[in-house]
Amino acid sequence: MEYLKSVIPIIESNYDNFTTVEKNIADFFIYNRERIDFSAKEISKRLFVSEASLSRFAKKCGYRGYREFIYQYEENFVEKRDSMTGNTRTVLNAYQELLNKTYNLVDEKQIERICRYMAKASRVFVCGLGSSGLAARETELRFMRIGVDINSMDHSDVMKMRAVFQDQSCLVIGISLSGDKEEILFLLREAHKRGAKTVIFTAKNKMEFEEICDEVVLLPSLVHLNHGNVISPQFPVLVMMDICYSYYLAQDKFVKESLHDSTLQALRKGDLM
Repeated sequence: MEYLKSVIPIIESNYDNFTTVEKNIADFFIYNRERIDFSAKEISKRLFVSEASLSRFAKKCGYRGYREFIYQYEENFVEKRDSMTGNTRTVLNAYQELLNKTYNLVDEKQIERICRYMAKASRVFVCGLGSSGLAARETELRFMRIGVDINSMDHSDVMKMRAVFQDQSCLVIGISLSGDKEEILFLLREAHKRGAKTVIFTAKNKMEFEEICDEVVLLPSLVHLNHGNVISPQFPVLVMMDICYSYYLAQDKFVKESLHDSTLQALRKGDLM
């Protein structure tokens, strides 16, 4: 299966940072389905914006200018077919689109750094609310079985109380696709003040995260996804967590697989009693 490089996930993750004019530009590139003349002159006329606005938009997306942005957009542009038929095909295509967006967002060097934080931490806390809380619990179960001292939190009051007990030996991971869950931001902020390593998994790239997080792991947004309403919001989180799990497992793989086997044996013994 081939994954395609795309600028769309980058646009989506920075969407809330755009001005009204820039959001108009972003919407065009997110939803465009045809090859046209993408020159600054033509797009500025089509969208009734200045060429300078296109340049500022491209720079907010992390490119040096509109030319570099549009080169990436054109180079890997794929016309999408809207002739899907059947619910199964609709769902599978939505998942495929989400996986492709994950491919474009994942930063392997960043994942390696987070795995190093996890290996050094005496305690790891992962927190989320709602569906993100379910993903946090799944993360706890998976990493616990390979020897990580990890706890999940999905209750607001527990997060607030736990915040004051963090220190330099801890790693705190917050999960919030929207990036605006105050309980999670409070925990990350307080933990960071006390010297803990802090990581947020989110679909929104907000500047405030730089002040309270050591790492911002960008997840694909469901908002602009075709038929995104049929996708479980846990899915993008679990995919990225699986990537982290794979990298972490690769460090001392024999030892960690032995620990995993030991937990399986313990579970089997418990079933026999």
